[in-house]
Amino acid sequence: MTRLIPLMILIWFVSCQKPNTNLPISGTLSENEKIDSTNIKQFFNTALTQGQSYEWLRDLTQNIGGRLSGSPEAQKAVEWGEQLMKNVGMDSVWLQPVMVPHWVRGDKEVAYYTVNGKRKNVPVCALGFSVATPKNGVTAEVIEVKNLAEARALGDKAKGKIVFFNGAFDNTLINTFSAYGGCVGQRVRGASVVGPFGAVGVIVRSMTNSVDDYPHTGTMGYGDIPKDQYIPAAAISSRAAEQLSTDLKTNPNLKFFFKQHCQTLPDAPSFNVVGEIKGSETPENIIVVGGHLDSWDLGEGAHDDGTGVVQSLEVAYLFLKNGIRPKNTLRVVFFMNEENGTRGAKEYARLAKVNKENHIAGLESDAGGHTPRGFSIDANEKNTGLLQSWKKLLAPYGLHDLLKGGSGADISPLRDDGVTLVGYRPDSQRYFDYHHTSRDTFDKVNKRELELGSASMTGIIYLMDKYLYQNQTVKP
Repeated sequence: MTRLIPLMILIWFVSCQKPNTNLPISGTLSENEKIDSTNIKQFFNTALTQGQSYEWLRDLTQNIGGRLSGSPEAQKAVEWGEQLMKNVGMDSVWLQPVMVPHWVRGDKEVAYYTVNGKRKNVPVCALGFSVATPKNGVTAEVIEVKNLAEARALGDKAKGKIVFFNGAFDNTLINTFSAYGGCVGQRVRGASVVGPFGAVGVIVRSMTNSVDDYPHTGTMGYGDIPKDQYIPAAAISSRAAEQLSTDLKTNPNLKFFFKQHCQTLPDAPSFNVVGEIKGSETPENIIVVGGHLDSWDLGEGAHDDGTGVVQSLEVAYLFLKNGIRPKNTLRVVFFMNEENGTRGAKEYARLAKVNKENHIAGLESDAGGHTPRGFSIDANEKNTGLLQSWKKLLAPYGLHDLLKGGSGADISPLRDDGVTLVGYRPDSQRYFDYHHTSRDTFDKVNKRELELGSASMTGIIYLMDKYLYQNQTVKP
């Protein structure tokens, strides 16, 4: 008898557990909602058992790798994307030409400084669009600031110095994208602020929550300052930034050296890759879903934004696989040049206007391939409320966040009061461990999380396709 007691306790414990109230209960759903619930569940079932996104991502990252705009790898990715869309069975696939910036990194960067006779090597990488250092590099004393306001206050103090921007993420912010937004300005605009003061270089703390040895690249600009005031700009790892800050307190006159070989070449031809499934009822209405095909060159562009690309195509795949024909035209776009120019997004929106296309909605995935959390909504009040009313259909899949906010860099040029734009929002806690670094590789993506994201995106596209156009405010 005593041997049976543990089993009896286990049976009693399981029987006493409350049912999962997050799951849709048939009695609480209308007849239409029951159909919707069934179809959304089927999207998830198909993605988790027959999904293709993970193997597509493996192919993109392992056989092509980093895809900086204008590079041979970016062109290979265009050809890859065009063929993949055809293989999936889109009704039509085409390339949309666009001229893109062509910045190249050159030979590996070097940085170090010396304290008490000991040389400390510093993990460093050039920022996108930065100029090169002189042939023999830059050596100068360092002046530390925490933000752009402190940099603007330097004036002549910056002359002949390397300005060190050491603004860290605010780790009290739960959404790490908010923390990123709070300090990325120093990376983007730092050189344009201190170059006119006579600074000879800029180094920036990497944009990450982590304290590690991986430098994070990213775009920067010189604004409208004269070219003779352009100075080289680089990122150093967060751990190196903390160490340098500590060493400056006891060695304020230490000299920092860095050397980089980057250059900006003439604009290069490239393409957005576009495929669509024609709508069965109102094909003149277009719902676009996409991610960006380009990536930085340090890693494989897995989370940024290979995951967004393959998830967007898997939306179309899941519609086709389940025999559900969208009422509106579903268009998948692999945008080019999001990382350092958004030329693809701007050209797509320009052509949409020229061709008088009627976009009613857009969804972008460019926040990594981690566990789904929900969507941010950029829409008029009526359609925001409509999307938020679908929470009971989406919450069973962990999609609790349906909040007003931005959509994404590539679909935001389509913004209009009559267009509903949505950003896919997965969990953000690990994203900036990998963002713009050599660590952004295929092995950092979890297959199940990726597939859950594809199904989540398909679910909200399905609902927008079914209900949104009936409520859409469209300009004549």
